[in-house]
Amino acid sequence: MKQALQGLRVVDLTQVLAGPYCTMVLGDMGADVIKVEKTAGGDDTRKMGPYINEESYMYMMVNRNKRGMCLDLKAAEGLAVFKELIRTADVVIENYRPGVADKLGIGYEALKTVNPALIYCSISGYGQTGPYSQKGGYDIMAQGLGGFIDMTGEKQGKPVKVGIAINDIAAAQTAIQSIMAAYIHQLKTGEGQYIDVSLVDSGLAWTVWEAAAYFGKGEIASRNGTAHRVSAPYQGYETKDGSILVGAGNQKLWEKFCLEVVEKPEWLEDPRYETNSKRNDHSEELEQEIETVFAEHSSEHWLQLLEKSGIPCGPIYSYDQTLADPHINFRQMIQQFEHPVAGTIKTLGFPAKFSETPGQINKPAPTLGQHNEEILQELGFSEADIEELKGNKVFL
Repeated sequence: MKQALQGLRVVDLTQVLAGPYCTMVLGDMGADVIKVEKTAGGDDTRKMGPYINEESYMYMMVNRNKRGMCLDLKAAEGLAVFKELIRTADVVIENYRPGVADKLGIGYEALKTVNPALIYCSISGYGQTGPYSQKGGYDIMAQGLGGFIDMTGEKQGKPVKVGIAINDIAAAQTAIQSIMAAYIHQLKTGEGQYIDVSLVDSGLAWTVWEAAAYFGKGEIASRNGTAHRVSAPYQGYETKDGSILVGAGNQKLWEKFCLEVVEKPEWLEDPRYETNSKRNDHSEELEQEIETVFAEHSSEHWLQLLEKSGIPCGPIYSYDQTLADPHINFRQMIQQFEHPVAGTIKTLGFPAKFSETPGQINKPAPTLGQHNEEILQELGFSEADIEELKGNKVFL
C-alpha cells in the first residue's frame, strides 16, 4: 500500500519523547526513519519500564516504524560513517542540549556542507537562542514556564501539571508540521534549512484563548477545574453516581438544556443566566443548581436526556475505560505489532484517517543497533569494512 512519505529519509538522533514521537509519526506515514543511538545503552527510554522480555514498553511505543543504528559519534570512524548516512538523508532531527551537536561535529553548519539540501530540526526545552537556551528543559519545566501548571486544577486547590506530557507532544507536532513545510520548500527549490523548535514555544502557542483574555482585558488564566473560561454550562457536573460533561455552549443549547433536560424553565427568566456572559460570571452558582438537580438521577439517565436533546455531553473516563470504549476501538485507535523479542505489542493507532495513503505499522521498534549492517551495506560499505568498524567498537 502506498504511503504519503515514501522516499523521504529521516535520520533520528533524538531520545525520550518529543523527538521520537515526531519521527514515529513520519515513519507511520512511510518515511524511512533511521534511529541513530549512542553505544552506551542507546535511547534513555530503553531504561524505563515496564519491560517485556527486557525490552522497554515505553521505548517500543514511540519507536515503531524505524530502523536502528548504534554508532559512536565521538570516534572519527563513527563520525565518518554518520556523514555518509547524511549524504543520503532528507531530514535530520536532534534533541541534544543546544551546542552539543556542534561540539560533536554533527550540527547544521557541519552537515549542510555534506548535504546542502538537508532539512535539520533541533528540538530543545527552551530553544537554541535566548537567556534560557543552555538550561536543561523537560516537559514539566516547560509546563511551569508556559503557565500550564498555574492554570490547571481546582479553584482552591494546588496547581497541578497537565495529565500528559503536553509540551513534549506539542513540540513533536510543531516539528512535524515545520518539517513538512520545509520539505515542500525543498521539493520546490532544492534548498534545505534549519528549524529551531522548543517545548516552551510549542506549548505556549496553544494558549490562544488564554492569550486573548489577557491581551483583550488583562485577565490572567487561573485554575478553573473543568469549567470553560468564557462559556457556561460547559464543564463536568456531579450526578447521583458519578460525574458527566455537559457542553451547552450557546444560547440555543442552553434553552434546550433548561426545557428538555433539567425541566427548569425558570432559569431562562433568571437575570443571572440571561446570556452566556452572565452565566459565565455566575458559573459557580449555576454549577450548584445544576448539581442539585443532577443528584436526583444517575449519570446514564442524564447522558441519555442530553443526547436526545442534541446537547454535547460525555462521560469522564478512567484510562482503562477509554481503551475499552467501542468507539475508540471502531476507530482503530488500538493496534498491535509483533516485536522480535517482546512478542505481540499493543500500541496506539493513527489519529488521521487517510483515504489513499493511510498510516501503517510496517516494522516494530528496533532492538539496539539492529540494522547496523543492513544500513552500512546500503551505504556501500563492504563486509571487510563492516567487520573493521565492529572490531574498533564503532558500533555494537
